Amino acid sequence: MKLARSVDLPGLLAQKSHFLFGPRGTGKTFLAREQLGGKAIFCDLLHSDTYLTLATSPSNLEDMVYDQITRPGDSVLIVIDEVQRLPPLLNEVHRLIESKGWKFLLTGSSARKLHRRGVNLLAGRAWNQNLHPLTWKEIPDFDLERHLRYGGLPAVYLSREPQEELQGYVANYIAQEIQMEGLVRKIPQFSKFLKAAALTNGKILNFDKLGRDYMVPPSTIREYYSILQETFLGVMLEPWDKSTKRKAVSASKFYFFDTGVLAALAGMKTLERNSDTFGNFLETWLVNEVRAYISYRRLHLPLRYWRTTAGYEVDMVVDDETAIEIKATRRVAREDLKGLAALKEEGIVEKFFLVSEDKTALLRNGIHCLHWSEFLERLWDGEVIQG
Repeated sequence: MKLARSVDLPGLLAQKSHFLFGPRGTGKTFLAREQLGGKAIFCDLLHSDTYLTLATSPSNLEDMVYDQITRPGDSVLIVIDEVQRLPPLLNEVHRLIESKGWKFLLTGSSARKLHRRGVNLLAGRAWNQNLHPLTWKEIPDFDLERHLRYGGLPAVYLSREPQEELQGYVANYIAQEIQMEGLVRKIPQFSKFLKAAALTNGKILNFDKLGRDYMVPPSTIREYYSILQETFLGVMLEPWDKSTKRKAVSASKFYFFDTGVLAALAGMKTLERNSDTFGNFLETWLVNEVRAYISYRRLHLPLRYWRTTAGYEVDMVVDDETAIEIKATRRVAREDLKGLAALKEEGIVEKFFLVSEDKTALLRNGIHCLHWSEFLERLWDGEVIQG
């Protein structure tokens, strides 16, 4: 089955070189080959010979490219896969952009080594684009319960054995992304952390408590969360703190990037429709849909959440423009509107949405109450977040 992705690589590269970041398995290499095809020269750093040639001398890149140019004088586009494996190569990329005018697409599933001091990130000569798992907009005949249970990684979505694919993904993440790259020293300890992070997904984090529970320093817990973010396995939502009528909490929340991976890490076999977990997964999925929309529309808007010390909460606040609360209910009640109503009293945020499984679309006191499918229609049509 051919899936139409929302990222237009030829359009992006017509403007400037790009980093294409995203979790392992989201289809970065496949997308590059599908959209760029014979127009680009591909350099895969997972290929041992290629890696060794360039690790020995990054300047070999120029000769490798010239060996593959078929018509001198044509514009040159080079795709380098898994660029984080060889950060010094970016100095050579920088030189070739400047001296030759060549364009580069640099894919990566980890930014950790690239964020180290002294690594050349091309000083604005390449822009960033993230690739997310399949979104609602990209999936024909969308099945909510299947998607919440198994997520949107292309290989999982297209598989007849999605559970097996997810188990393999989690094992490969630890082996390839963490162990091979030497990101942590104690793999068993990190594996325990992954399950703990899955079980606290979408909840307000207390690093001290997590450290006590797993008998490690809070600084280690913070470092592990940093690894998850820099390998694009999730996002830390910081609190929206502009409210003046009610005191906001200052702790963060962490959401995994995909509900299928979240289920595998948590050791889940089923997802019960009327459980708290279902609501958590619905919230996680919609947070990631909004993240993908902001990324693909290149809006560069902050995504935060709001919670007061008195317990009022809104799941997402996008800049000062849009507030979104998510409820896994089939009948919206007045109680479900409390958080949005309290935030509305602050007089700062402009638009308010309650997203649920209630199929009745209503406008209640300035709050749009929408079924999740109607919300997503409006989101991807640009009506929810303009930027």
